[in-house]
Amino acid sequence: MSQKQYWKGLEELENDPAHQEVAANEFQELLPLEVSESLLNATTPRRDFLKYLGFSTAAAMLAASCEMPVRRAIPYAIKPEDIVPGVPNYYASTFVDGGEYCAVVVKTRDGRPIKLEGNKLSSVTAGSTSARVQAAVLNLYDKTRLRQPQIRTADGSYQEATFEAIDRRVKDALAAAGGKTIYILTSSIISPTTKEIINRFVAKYPSAKHVTYDAISYSGMLLANEASYGKRALPSYHFDKAQTILSLDADFLGTWLSPIEFSHQYAGGRKVSAQKKEMSRHFQIETNHTISGASADFRATCKPSEVGAVAVALYNAIANGTKPSFENETLNTVIARAAKELKETAGLVVCGSNDKHVQVVINAINDAIGANGNTINWAVNSYYKQGVDGEMVQLVEDMNAGRVAALLMHDVNPSYDYFDAEKFNAGLGKAGLTVSFADRLDETAQKAAIITPDHHWLESWGDAEPKTGHYSLMQPAIAPLFKTRAFQDSLLTWADAGTTWLDFWQNYWMTRLGGQANFDKALQDGVIEPGAAMSFAGASFNGDLQGAVNAIARQPKTDGMELVLYPTVAIGHGGAWSNNPWLQEMPDPITRATWDNYICMSPKTAKEKFNAELTGINQVDPNKKQATVKWNGKEITLPIVVVPGLHHDVVAIPLGYGRDKGVGRAAADTGKNAYPFAQFNGTTISYQNAAVTVETATGVYPVAITQTHHSYEGRPIIHEYTLEEYK
Repeated sequence: MSQKQYWKGLEELENDPAHQEVAANEFQELLPLEVSESLLNATTPRRDFLKYLGFSTAAAMLAASCEMPVRRAIPYAIKPEDIVPGVPNYYASTFVDGGEYCAVVVKTRDGRPIKLEGNKLSSVTAGSTSARVQAAVLNLYDKTRLRQPQIRTADGSYQEATFEAIDRRVKDALAAAGGKTIYILTSSIISPTTKEIINRFVAKYPSAKHVTYDAISYSGMLLANEASYGKRALPSYHFDKAQTILSLDADFLGTWLSPIEFSHQYAGGRKVSAQKKEMSRHFQIETNHTISGASADFRATCKPSEVGAVAVALYNAIANGTKPSFENETLNTVIARAAKELKETAGLVVCGSNDKHVQVVINAINDAIGANGNTINWAVNSYYKQGVDGEMVQLVEDMNAGRVAALLMHDVNPSYDYFDAEKFNAGLGKAGLTVSFADRLDETAQKAAIITPDHHWLESWGDAEPKTGHYSLMQPAIAPLFKTRAFQDSLLTWADAGTTWLDFWQNYWMTRLGGQANFDKALQDGVIEPGAAMSFAGASFNGDLQGAVNAIARQPKTDGMELVLYPTVAIGHGGAWSNNPWLQEMPDPITRATWDNYICMSPKTAKEKFNAELTGINQVDPNKKQATVKWNGKEITLPIVVVPGLHHDVVAIPLGYGRDKGVGRAAADTGKNAYPFAQFNGTTISYQNAAVTVETATGVYPVAITQTHHSYEGRPIIHEYTLEEYK
């Protein structure tokens, strides 16, 4: 029992006299806050805080379009049939965000959505949710949302416009495209009906192209799968069927691909009972400290530049019995032990690298251990991420060369999260017409000629196919608060389709499901599951393994500090959720920090190179010393947050911060944008940079980090047993 030592914070681990004094005086006075007295003395300070940041259901309703029908606030003398004051109603719907998917049940009260929970009828998410799903309802009531369509004037400002005026201008520009290209730029779309509408638009305008761009790219996996299996697609991973799991730099429990789905699967494989006395074994090798790493049975670290070499070493250990020979003995031990167990049990290997060559080696490993057809299902594709980086790079080249007649942008923000945003912005000025469907004045929308804001998903009809044969329907839980229009309605109008989005959507599913009764049942359930158990199939690996190994071997070795850029559990891809104060206030599960981003580094590196020594005092002191990361003429200065378990030659910076004030009050002046440190390697975008320098910066910066609670007084936090002891 108790093979490991646990602590709530580094100050407790060190347990120096300063910490002992604090622990003895557990209940201290409230910390001073630099907030106005009126806010602190409010009757409901928590709710008033949200109002201060621009979130209010009443304000959102009052700010709704003046052209919407006037609705009088009268007693329910004749009440709506489906509304009882104070009694909630529930509607099945679908949360979709840049390819991220979750089947949900929306709780409404008096006609307003107030809470989201997972839909247990979905076999994909199985009733699970994420932090962003739980916080998504707050975005609906964000007063920073655009309230009407807008057109940029000659002086650069925006003025309100009618949809009719915008439609005339857009259709004229599309008709005059000539030999130039019309681009539709979107994030990964998992809606089958939206894809059909885009196809109709492209059929109307033969020079049109649809390009998919993801703020966090999985292009390396897509290209590697195409080279290995002939399919530019992602398979269906099954962590619940794996007895041995090895994750190479993939935080599948936190941010990688589909964490809602994978967390549920993983929990099923790890749960033991009197009837089920076996559990999966989890090995994690990573460049950063993640939730997945914290959950692993065996964990080792490596530098970003070593990820490819680790993949090759693992393959050689499995295929040839070759012992790994890294300087880090812990890394060697983890690779050797994982290789042995992967060969002997049902195994699964996943990797977070966006390098095509690394992913080819991973495919070879899964082929060698028999994962295809057992823990990886190639009969069911996952559609969460579809963007290919080379296509986005070509779009930017075409814009700068003057070959783009129009650019229509939906659910993307490249002016903020593209690795070369300066070049993208320069190209925007050379495109014939630029249209954004953003719900707010984000960094890209501010540069577009026309903005036609889309509905919030809680105001929308729609659907999703996250995996082959698994469908989910979306229905509005509230009428649109502002004068917005569905992205699909705009495309149908500009393509002269002669129908509306709602009619198209209803006809599509009514026909597919065979009638009104089946349609109503599907809408009530929220999901359409395969009638029979989905088939399980493998795939034949035909990748150029030796070519991938040679390409990895040619990658330069480094001796200095290396940088990892990573999305957070709260803010997610591209900073899309940075104006949600619930998520900004949610402590990061590893660093416990809120509201800002920072530079993560190991205790040894922080102490020896940046004089950020750890004591029982400075762990709860918000004023952190700073460092500056430099690369290719770019630099970023951020506070240092010490993270035990990080490689000594690696620093890590969260993405999604440093947003423009147009995004909202909660997002403005919060952290800094680290996307400029991503780089294009000729095939894919890399979020790891081995060419940076890190220097000490002057001054300190306050970081809001949650304190540990001094209540255990030496008693064990976790009662730990080995599996054999449990049996």
